[in-house]
Amino acid sequence: MANNRKSIYSALAANLLIALTKFIAGAFTNSSSMISEGIHSTVDTTNQLLLLYGLKRSKKPADESHPFGYGKELYFWSFVVSILIFGLGGALSIYQGILHILEPELMKDPFWNYIVLVLSLIFEGTSLYIAVKEFNKTRNGLKWWDAIIKSKDPASFLVVFEDGAAVAGLIVVMVLMGISHTFQIPELDGLASIIVGLILVFVSFILARESRSLLMGEGIAPETREKIAKLAEKDASVVRTKSILSTYQSPEEVVLMLIIDFEDHLDTEEITEAIKRIRENIKKEFPLVHFVIIQPE
Repeated sequence: MANNRKSIYSALAANLLIALTKFIAGAFTNSSSMISEGIHSTVDTTNQLLLLYGLKRSKKPADESHPFGYGKELYFWSFVVSILIFGLGGALSIYQGILHILEPELMKDPFWNYIVLVLSLIFEGTSLYIAVKEFNKTRNGLKWWDAIIKSKDPASFLVVFEDGAAVAGLIVVMVLMGISHTFQIPELDGLASIIVGLILVFVSFILARESRSLLMGEGIAPETREKIAKLAEKDASVVRTKSILSTYQSPEEVVLMLIIDFEDHLDTEEITEAIKRIRENIKKEFPLVHFVIIQPE
């Protein structure tokens, strides 16, 4: 979680530094794409604040009303962030771009736009580098896409996607703004805004899909279930593991339920002792499993 906070704080600092300058540059130069970039940075700043809030809420200890803790707060706020990227970032940028294409205005001297874009690229690029570096620490040799699919911590890859979309958007805006000003084609500035919006919409769908899956109660991987079943079956009192149910309460906390078929000759006390042994072995082998419920069959 500390690594996640580092990448979120770096992204927050970058977005705060450039959001205001983008709006000022866009207003002075009549650039639709710069206004879209300003919207993008403002949304990203809000998103980082929401992620930090979600991380803080997820650390609340369990209580009577939430016996398994508040870990899923992080998944909820990550889903909210994905909706904000779509609604405030993507949709508004596309709308702004369409308006500028329908009613094109010649751009004034874009000098300050380029200054802001270059500075933004430096800040966003640095933030992306930090986010990628932190995410690489959690991949454990997996390919990028596999690591994202298997990750139970949306905060770890959400910042990578946000910063990646920001860098891609800045490059698109710089290229099309240059062509628009050089050849006096103001519609291209609106097109840049639409492309930025489409990039954000694409990113929002990926993030929403992953956050929703975790929020709905995604369980442990099949290979992990198999390992846990074999571990339980090593106990002499177990005939077989009939079923395993699981859900991630947070990236660092799993709730596990096993339905186990014990030997027929065991009495209640022996089954209780066996359950205690199995529970301790699972927790020792899999530190993320905080709660183990074992139901004899």
